[in-house]
Amino acid sequence: MFLFKIGFAGIFHKRYKYLIKTWGEETNIIYVQEDRLIIRSMGEDDIEKFVVAFEEQGWQKPFELFEEYYKQQTHNERKVIVAALNNQVCGYVTLLDKTITGPFATKSIPEIVDLNVLIKFQKKGIGNKMLDVAETLAKQKSDLVSLAVGLHYGYGSAQRMYIKRGYVPDGSGAWYRGKQLEQYSSCMNDDDLTLYLSKNL
Repeated sequence: MFLFKIGFAGIFHKRYKYLIKTWGEETNIIYVQEDRLIIRSMGEDDIEKFVVAFEEQGWQKPFELFEEYYKQQTHNERKVIVAALNNQVCGYVTLLDKTITGPFATKSIPEIVDLNVLIKFQKKGIGNKMLDVAETLAKQKSDLVSLAVGLHYGYGSAQRMYIKRGYVPDGSGAWYRGKQLEQYSSCMNDDDLTLYLSKNL
């Protein structure tokens, strides 16, 4: 399993008494266990597990997506945080060292990207626990972390969770397909219509 490089010492999260272990400049570990839930870096065998799990709930997540995430993790281009319960993958979230699109693109602010919890594991706090880890990692780079959330009702639960965690809109309004929407512009209320939020860590 590939593990994360995040610093030089162990870190205890303020909400959960788990240890994020780190050693020097090597690719290192993030491993959390609480009530049989393990939160860890992505393993190569997780690629197929996620493809099958999402197919079982009727969602199409291509093999190539997870393969690319894993490749980027091995090259320290993206951190991929996976939640697993009894050896079943429950969800994942990724973290970029800096955002590459949107209002924070020139500010070297870490960005949380693509948070997903499988339907049968939702409403168990797993998303929040993965975000705890992502934010702890982000804080090694910056006192601010960003993310984008979709605006249609399919993202309703995520919108509520982010607000409760202290994320606030940046004030730039809606973005569509990577570009800021001008006032009264036309768009489609699809997954590419987003609002950018940030949080002080």
